[in-house]
Amino acid sequence: MKRIEEVCSPIAYTEKIVQFGEGNFLRAFTDWMFDKMNKESGFDAGVVVIQPLAKGMIPQLNAQQGKYTLFLNGIKEGKAVSEKVVIDAIQRGINPYDQVEEWLALASQPELEFVISNTTEAGIAFDTADTFEMSVQNSFPGKLTAFLYRRFVAFEGAKDKGLVMIPCELINKNGEKLKEVVLKYADNWSLPVAFIKWINEANTFCNSLVDRIVPGYPFDKAEALWETLGYEDNLMVEGEQFHLWVIETEKIDKPFFPAKASGLNIIFTDDLTPYRTRKVRILNGAHTTMVPVGLLYGIETVKEAVEDEVVGKFIHAAIFDEIVPTLDLSKSELDAFGMAVLDRFKNPYVKHYLQSISLNSNSKFETRVLPSLLTYLERKGELPKKLVFALAATIVLFKGDVSFELKDDAKWLSLYKELWDSLAADRIEYKALVTKVLAQTTLWQQDLNAIEGLTEQVTSNVKAIHEKGMKEAIKEVL
Repeated sequence: MKRIEEVCSPIAYTEKIVQFGEGNFLRAFTDWMFDKMNKESGFDAGVVVIQPLAKGMIPQLNAQQGKYTLFLNGIKEGKAVSEKVVIDAIQRGINPYDQVEEWLALASQPELEFVISNTTEAGIAFDTADTFEMSVQNSFPGKLTAFLYRRFVAFEGAKDKGLVMIPCELINKNGEKLKEVVLKYADNWSLPVAFIKWINEANTFCNSLVDRIVPGYPFDKAEALWETLGYEDNLMVEGEQFHLWVIETEKIDKPFFPAKASGLNIIFTDDLTPYRTRKVRILNGAHTTMVPVGLLYGIETVKEAVEDEVVGKFIHAAIFDEIVPTLDLSKSELDAFGMAVLDRFKNPYVKHYLQSISLNSNSKFETRVLPSLLTYLERKGELPKKLVFALAATIVLFKGDVSFELKDDAKWLSLYKELWDSLAADRIEYKALVTKVLAQTTLWQQDLNAIEGLTEQVTSNVKAIHEKGMKEAIKEVL
């Protein structure tokens, strides 16, 4: 069988984008977007991929001339859709550890405009072992600082040769954090004041938020897909249909990319906080809310949960009646996002087990659901019944009456065991159990018993779930 590079002719684009990271996510997310804008909107932006670690996939990427097949599987306009596209945006890959000359020369290319990265959440960090004299620094910010300095020297500090940095690492204020570490390197290495001024005045560091589920390489069906495609592709990647890229910049009136012309869900804003909050509260919050309810109901996957007549109704009500009213974007925008989330949950191509999402459920509830609960109470003057019920279900879930091992912080697992054992031995009643859990200030960042009516409502729900079972208890809250 022929290989992808033998059957798909290369397309040459101007190298405008330096990308740190060659993994599945960027290839199924940003590179797909650049490819789409190149083909549909004349963006003419080629990507040069930099391998951030000594070992990586650059040899495979170059062997395939930067080409690979992307499968997008999920719900699109209400229907299950599986699409495929050959991505042509990547022009070449550089392993700076083996290709030092190519790496050094790249900074002098005048057409470069953007730096994209996804080096994991731990990637944007200062490494004390990095020195300016190293041909290749260990950390991504170290490499970037040296790269920017070479560009500064090559173009004699020309302001129009600065770059736009858009990190995609999943940390809050990722652009600001990256700039902070770059400036720390510049100071630590005693680089010229003029360079630091150029960093601040000629370069832009954007905070960004990315959202797309990328299962990755389809190992279990690779050969069957090759037969269908008619060629071998060792870099195939699968992603869901949904995508969202929010980029925070002061230049919202001058978008960096022709996103709208290509129908891409790229949002330029001067404040991405509402979008981050929306994602955490609706997408992640719905996951955390459904886990204990679904598992205690006897459901295994996210898709089964949202499609179940009873649990699905509960999840829908939690999102649209209790979470959406706590957010500050327009109701139409929030409702649209909520419906998109439900479509993603129904994706027939992804089997997302509730068991896997149950990891660290207690801390997840504190960050993803509790803020919605508290804001709802503040705005409506009453407790949100579905979210309170989910809190009670979490407490019952951690009694441990499930077919798998619950994974959480050891101290919370120990506390739950002690409390449920005490209840079983008639040493405490339900209210004492609930009061003890809600009093854990190191978990909730406050004593939740101080919230009027919460202890009583959670206690009532815990008792109902434990004594009647989830299938009966959930009827009362619906």
